[in-house]
Amino acid sequence: MSHYADSSFLASCDVVDAHTAQTKVILARIHTPLVFTALHALEVRNAFQLGVFRGLLSVAEATGAWANLQTDLRRGRLVRMIVKWPVVFRVAARLSERHSMTTGTRSLDILHVASARTLRSAQFLSFDARQLALAATVGLKAAPAEP
Repeated sequence: MSHYADSSFLASCDVVDAHTAQTKVILARIHTPLVFTALHALEVRNAFQLGVFRGLLSVAEATGAWANLQTDLRRGRLVRMIVKWPVVFRVAARLSERHSMTTGTRSLDILHVASARTLRSAQFLSFDARQLALAATVGLKAAPAEP
């Protein structure tokens, strides 16, 4: 089984931010690849681009971070998973209806949890307390992304 990390966790693997140290400790304990979907590709790449826009990253740093992620894909640290998006959206709609009023999760957070559940991931990694709460509520092993 695989581990599913949300996009902010994956971004912390390749850029230095408040969670980078925790991310490295967690990755050292995990001996299976992390799932990588089309949603991750969009969100992580966009996060790097937004970092440039906000003045947090240089163009070279954003380009290097994306290149590092591509290296992780080639080396098998990340594994591309094909997601059946119509199924994920149906699961996400149900999760939203049942849990958003109590968890406060946003649409993209719900899509990540629905993706992880659909892919039957062993563990869900995130730094987002609401996302972790939703993941745990729906039966995923939700691991706070801390050492």
